[in-house]
Amino acid sequence: MDKLQRSSTLVTLFVLTVFTILFGRLFYLQVLNFKQLGSISASNSIRRIWVQPPRGRMIDRNGVVIVDNQPLYTVKVIPSEFRKAKTAYLAWLIQKPTDELAEEIRKGYEFNRFSAVAVSHNLNSIAIARLTENLWQLPGVIIDTDNKRMYPDSLHGAHLFGYLRFISKEKLEELADQGYAQDDKIGFSGLEKFYEELLKGQKGARFEMVTPRGKDAGKYDKGKSDISSIKGDDLYLSIDGGLQQLAEQLLKKTGKSGAVVAIDPSNGGVLALASAPDYDLDIFNGSTNRKGWNDIITSPQKPLFNRTVQAVYPPGSVYKMILAIAALEEKSIDPGKKILDNGVFIYGNRRFLSNEGKGHGWVDMRNAITVSSNVYFYNLIFNVGFENWTKYGTMFGFGEKTGIDLPGERSGLLPSADYYNKRYGENRWTKGYLVSLAIGQGELGTTPVQLATYAATIANNGTLYQPHIVNGYRDTGTGKYIPFTYEKQQLPISKSSFDLIHDGMRGVVLQGTGTLANVPGVTVAGKTGTAQNPHGKDHAWFIAFAPVENPKIALAVLVENAGFGGAISAPIARELIKYFIKGREKTVSLVPGGIKASKVEAQPDSTESSSAVQPEKPAQTTEPATETTIENNTGNAVE
Repeated sequence: MDKLQRSSTLVTLFVLTVFTILFGRLFYLQVLNFKQLGSISASNSIRRIWVQPPRGRMIDRNGVVIVDNQPLYTVKVIPSEFRKAKTAYLAWLIQKPTDELAEEIRKGYEFNRFSAVAVSHNLNSIAIARLTENLWQLPGVIIDTDNKRMYPDSLHGAHLFGYLRFISKEKLEELADQGYAQDDKIGFSGLEKFYEELLKGQKGARFEMVTPRGKDAGKYDKGKSDISSIKGDDLYLSIDGGLQQLAEQLLKKTGKSGAVVAIDPSNGGVLALASAPDYDLDIFNGSTNRKGWNDIITSPQKPLFNRTVQAVYPPGSVYKMILAIAALEEKSIDPGKKILDNGVFIYGNRRFLSNEGKGHGWVDMRNAITVSSNVYFYNLIFNVGFENWTKYGTMFGFGEKTGIDLPGERSGLLPSADYYNKRYGENRWTKGYLVSLAIGQGELGTTPVQLATYAATIANNGTLYQPHIVNGYRDTGTGKYIPFTYEKQQLPISKSSFDLIHDGMRGVVLQGTGTLANVPGVTVAGKTGTAQNPHGKDHAWFIAFAPVENPKIALAVLVENAGFGGAISAPIARELIKYFIKGREKTVSLVPGGIKASKVEAQPDSTESSSAVQPEKPAQTTEPATETTIENNTGNAVE
């Protein structure tokens, strides 16, 4: 019995001893040595850092890269790892106000405290070196290398290329399943927005081991687990960089707002697209320049407003050829019949003037186009009829969007009998409205890109091409060039009608209202237009194409509040045609960063890939808030 009790006591003591040892070890590990073990554990923690891909480049028709990438140094903070006490110190290192830095970190914490939030962009090399030396004192702070855009020194292309902005919270929620994250940038305007899906590329990731103090402890798995980013696809543009530069310079010299759109009549490719005033895209590049941004949004000229596709103006006399074509095709009048233009057309109790009331004498259709006889066309619209006038305007695409690959395009307005019935009520309007429509006034509203497309369609004898800026792209994954396909249609209009229109427009440049557009050695056809503006001086239009026998360029030029189109818009067209037709010289300044001007990338042959992609139609946009429609009255025309 005593033996049994002793054995039981020994077992109990053994068990208690074992548990005491285990408990003591546990106490040592959990309480006495937790800092050391915590450090060892933390040294094995892995941090994933997203790697932003370079965006796709933009390459002009001559093979020059006109939008490229350059390094951008960004400082990011992981809120859950950052010590608030170090806020002022970090602010001093990166030269940023402490309160602004604290607010950005706070917002990042509320959004996702474990995700890195960018607190400073575009740091210079000195600031980066200073921060790198002190990074060991700043747990949760990361220096990241990103990309920003690099533009030519010689041209802005602001409304053409567009710019990037940080993705908004609302947009992030909408696009979360497409790989976007906080602090990502997204195309906000121009081609950057329209082709965001192609340009953005795919993110990569690198995995790093870090200590509790945020010190880099080396790559995880020797970098074998890192995921390489994939560069965005390069866009090949129809734009001629030299012509674009010249268009911007000529508009700027006028000191007024305006627009230029030049198109290749053989395929609808946009050769130049400029809106004035414009702005320097570098204001938005990297971190937004606050003063530059404030200057833009407070300017009464509204630089953000893209006048090429968003501004709607009455076309004035440049629209007269629609009425002439309708009359020829519907056989409403013998084009050789002469009408006396004595300077005044009377309808009801109203007097409408031509040539300031001086008139042009006896004119037939060709001569009426050349001298821009209002009286001839006042009479002609009653022969043609309102229905046919609307029919041929619709045929040329007026009243609808052209489908150009830029966001925010407006459709303009092409009046019809149904439109007037809805606006004024049936039998509440008279044929007197047709008088103003005959010379491109009244409710008729067009955009510069519509009129450039119209000029190109007249130039090529009736093939209406969808205007476009991007010919195709090179798929980064496969290396193949993929051309886009665009809509085109042949209008049911006879060549003889176009021949007469060409003759009349050729006369405009030789002896009519547009002689300042004449280019020696080049057959230029054009038409002036003066769009009435009840809010100030009239707007000056000029459309043209050249050479007449084999058109290479068609364009529309608008200068706001400049008066007569032949005086200011025609010379702009002349210089652009001269440059494009009579030999173009490549300029060093066209290449970003002043790189030697050579063909960086040859324009791929569209036969390189049989795959064709139809780009999406541009969506309406609410930007800019300053969008306006320039209206007109129905008073006396200047031309």
